[in-house]
Amino acid sequence: MSANNRERQTPRIRDLVWYYLRLGTIGFGGPVALCAQMEKELVEERRWLSKEEMRDGIAVCQSLPGPLAIQVGIFISYLRGGFWGAWAGGWAFILPNFIIVTGLGALYVHFSGLPILTAIFYGVSPAVIALILHSCYRLAKLGMDDWLQWIIATICFAITVAAKAEVAPLFVGSGIIGIVHYGSMFRRRASSPTVVAALSASAGVSKVTGVPILGKLLVFFLKAGSLTFGSGLVIVPFLEKGLVQNTGWINEREFLVAVAIGMISPGPVVITATFVGYLVAGFWGAAISTIGIFLPSFLFVLIVAPILIRHRAQPDVQGFVKGAYAAAIGTILGAAVLLGKIAIGDWLTALIAATSLIVLFRWKVNNPMLVAATAIVGIVAFPILRPTWVFVK
Repeated sequence: MSANNRERQTPRIRDLVWYYLRLGTIGFGGPVALCAQMEKELVEERRWLSKEEMRDGIAVCQSLPGPLAIQVGIFISYLRGGFWGAWAGGWAFILPNFIIVTGLGALYVHFSGLPILTAIFYGVSPAVIALILHSCYRLAKLGMDDWLQWIIATICFAITVAAKAEVAPLFVGSGIIGIVHYGSMFRRRASSPTVVAALSASAGVSKVTGVPILGKLLVFFLKAGSLTFGSGLVIVPFLEKGLVQNTGWINEREFLVAVAIGMISPGPVVITATFVGYLVAGFWGAAISTIGIFLPSFLFVLIVAPILIRHRAQPDVQGFVKGAYAAAIGTILGAAVLLGKIAIGDWLTALIAATSLIVLFRWKVNNPMLVAATAIVGIVAFPILRPTWVFVK
C-alpha cells in the first residue's frame, strides 16, 4: 500500500472533469456498479487515490441522503481537486445524463400523441414495477439488519399504500426512532440533532404558493434531493405524491414514463427529476429541476461529510441512518404497489411483470435490455389486444 501511495498521481481539475464526463455518459448499472467502476479505474488503474480513501468515501456517502454514486464522485473530486474540483467533477458527472434525459423529454413531448408510444409504455410500465421491486430487494439485503428496521419498513409501507402519505415525515420519524433505539436517548450529541433538524426543516417545505412555476420546481426538488435515503428509488413515492396527487403537474402516464426514463438512462434514478421538469416547464424546467435534485448532494458532501468522517461511528448518527433506511424500503414497496395498480391491468401486463421479475432474479439482465424487450412486446401486443383499461389515451 505504501508503494501505491508513493506512486499516486495527482489529477488536475481538468482531468477530473474529463473522467466524470466519460463516466456520466457510459455509467449504466446503478450505484453499486458505478462505485465499483470508480474503484477499479481510480484506485487500481489511475492511482488517483488509495483504497482506504475510496472505502471511506463510500461509507460516508452511504450515510448521507442523495444518490450514492454522484456523491462518491463529488467526494473524490473534493479530495483531489478541493472545493472547486468538487463542483467541477460533480456537475461533469451529471451533465451527460442531463443532456440525454432532456433530449428524451423533448422527443416525448413532440411525439406523445403517436399511438406507438402508447404501445411501448403498455409493455414497459409493468417491467418498471418489476425493476423497482428487484432493486428494493437488493437494497433490503444490503441494509436491513434487524427486527426494528423491518417493523419500521412495514409501517411505512402500510401508510404509503393506505393513506398515500407524504414520505418526509415518515423519514424524520423513523430516523428519530432509530436514534432512540440504536443510539443514546439520554446523551444529546451535536451531530444527530443537526441531521434531524435539517431533514425536519426540509419536511416542512410543502406546497409553495404565489411563486412562479420554476421557483416551485426548484423548492420541490430541493426537498426531494434531501430525502433520497438508501436509494434514488426513494424519490418515486415522493414524486408520485407531490407531482401527481398534490400539484397535478403530471399525470400517472407521464409519471411512469419518467420513472422508466430514470431507470434506463445512465446515472442515478433521480435524473427522473430532469424529465419531469421538462414536461412541466420545458428546457428551463429541466435545468432548474436538475439543479434542485442534485444541489443538496453537493452541500451534504462539502459540509456534512467532513463532520461525518469524524462522527459517523457515533451511535445517534448510525441510528438515524438505520431508521431512515428502513423507511426508504417501506415507502419504495408502497410506491410499487400504487404504481402497479396503474401499470398492470390485464393478463399480459401481469405476465410481463412476473416474467421480468424472474429474469431479473435469475439472470443479470441490465435495465435498458429489459425495457427494450418489453417495449417490443408492447408494440406487437397492443394493436392486437386493444386494451381499454390502459392509463394512456
